[in-house]
Amino acid sequence: MGALLGVGLLSFSVVGQTAISVLNIEPGVRALGMGGAAVALAETAEALYYNSAGLAELPGISFNSYYASHLGLASYSAFGLASRNWGLGLLMFNSGGITGYDDTGNPTETLSYGSSAVLLGFGVDPKQFPFIPVLPIDFRAGGCLKYLSVTNGPTNGSGFGLDLAYRMGFPDTSVGPVALSEISLGLTATDVLGTLNYADHSESLGMDLRFGVAARVVEVVLLAADIELAGNFHVGAEYRPIESLAVRAGVLTEAGATSFTIGLGYAVDGFIIDYAFISHPTLPGSHRLSLTIDFAGVDLRGLAGRLRSLLPF
Repeated sequence: MGALLGVGLLSFSVVGQTAISVLNIEPGVRALGMGGAAVALAETAEALYYNSAGLAELPGISFNSYYASHLGLASYSAFGLASRNWGLGLLMFNSGGITGYDDTGNPTETLSYGSSAVLLGFGVDPKQFPFIPVLPIDFRAGGCLKYLSVTNGPTNGSGFGLDLAYRMGFPDTSVGPVALSEISLGLTATDVLGTLNYADHSESLGMDLRFGVAARVVEVVLLAADIELAGNFHVGAEYRPIESLAVRAGVLTEAGATSFTIGLGYAVDGFIIDYAFISHPTLPGSHRLSLTIDFAGVDLRGLAGRLRSLLPF
């Protein structure tokens, strides 16, 4: 899930079936506001996209949905539902009006491209199982099974992929006068198994490793960083001036190009609205907006009171 956000859709061709898939785009909104540095984090349904081991730490049911106009060329949307230990997601990417080219470079008919994926993730904590002895380290493990389908003009393909994930936390500590809390690290192996099958050939989804660390500094700023085996790098920060408001910024480098991200989040009574903007070196930037419902934090009585205060009678 780490190809450059700026891969151009206009590179699709009739003879070239390989194209950017929905799994090649950085997912999420809250995480992307922090440059996509989220492998070590475990909050809401976005854990399904970045590190399924974090599903073992969710306090309750969480629903997440978001939409983006990707680079002004395609629509990108997602829906995720997660609870402790499991998660289910749907990713959709669609574009039309793409000019096709033959093997000599001459334009042919106009094509449409679509890619979708269904994700089924799980996360487990060894402490949940009484038959597992107490271990000297505190960790969670997980995995995500993915079904991918691609429609590239008249060509259709489908296949499966499997991710493996690991996450662990550390006790609070300090470095000199700087207090560190919520220290964690994460590791994901994406597409350990993964193949996309067309009528006349198959393509490997390509395995990658991603390592991330995160910590909250003096209980004010959350810092996170990810690095991929492919050489991609993500770093981001989140600052909460008040409990309900989050301000985010980040940088990601992929395929030799650098993008900057900013984000905002606002939470009230378990309802969370997140926004992220992602720049691009040459193409227009992308905007993303998401709605998350954290049912563990939903205050139905408080929400009902807010609604009553808005009524004119």
